[in-house]
Amino acid sequence: MPRAEPSHASRIAPAATCTGLVKIYWTATGEVHALKGVDAVFPAGTVSAIVGPSGSGKSSLLRILAGLDRPTAGSVSVGGVDISGLSVGRLRGIRRRLVGYVYQRPSDNLVSHLTAREHLQLASRLKGVEDTGDELLDDLGLSARKDALPTTLSGGEQQRLALAQAAIGQPALLVADEPTAELDSASGGALLEVLVALAERGIGVVLGTHDAQAVAVAERTLFLRHGAVQAETAESRRLSVIDAAGRISLPPEALTLFADRRAVLQVVDGTVVISPPSPQGASPEGWGT
Repeated sequence: MPRAEPSHASRIAPAATCTGLVKIYWTATGEVHALKGVDAVFPAGTVSAIVGPSGSGKSSLLRILAGLDRPTAGSVSVGGVDISGLSVGRLRGIRRRLVGYVYQRPSDNLVSHLTAREHLQLASRLKGVEDTGDELLDDLGLSARKDALPTTLSGGEQQRLALAQAAIGQPALLVADEPTAELDSASGGALLEVLVALAERGIGVVLGTHDAQAVAVAERTLFLRHGAVQAETAESRRLSVIDAAGRISLPPEALTLFADRRAVLQVVDGTVVISPPSPQGASPEGWGT
């Protein structure tokens, strides 16, 4: 797939940023805190993966990034536009112009009576761009299926069509929730190649996933747990996250070393060292936390 020039929005700003993102759902049994002060930056032209166990807040974060849900507190920007407090009408317009979204189930993304070409033509009209979508269909290996209805496409073809539909008009951000979950390994791998190619066009791609294949192609990975970013990997390095209050989240394997939830913190030659207190207590040269 040829590399396209990034959109104007992607050249001047990250694809998306969120600051202090909180999401609370009210249920019959009380409040559910799905997100607890999430700070994150999703660069343009990059595939980012969001991973975590069920209930970690992945879907809530994806929906807020895509403008499909609103945060309870905090802010989110897409393509340099703060979408947190926009009216319903303005948010709809911004979402059409700057965001593409792909649901987990292929059939949820498509209209049964429209051909592949008609899906892209409709998406072009809704986004206010002039693009027949033929080139994108060719790039995604669907040139021979332009006149096919979704029911005649395989699951992998349906998801590739959904990606083409989401990517038309060169949005700043493309969000995909478990896009490979219902595909076999070969079809999932082919779909991930498409996502990488779309990122090379300048689109910021964000995936919610449990798929090891998807994590492997991502340049950045955020690990969510209990609604907070526990760690982040970038350039093959795993980074713990420090929130706005100065709190650091330790991975489970490190947390087991701190049975009493106390630590000694020392700064040595510009390096911060965090260690469990000795049996006699914390070193006087460090700070107990």
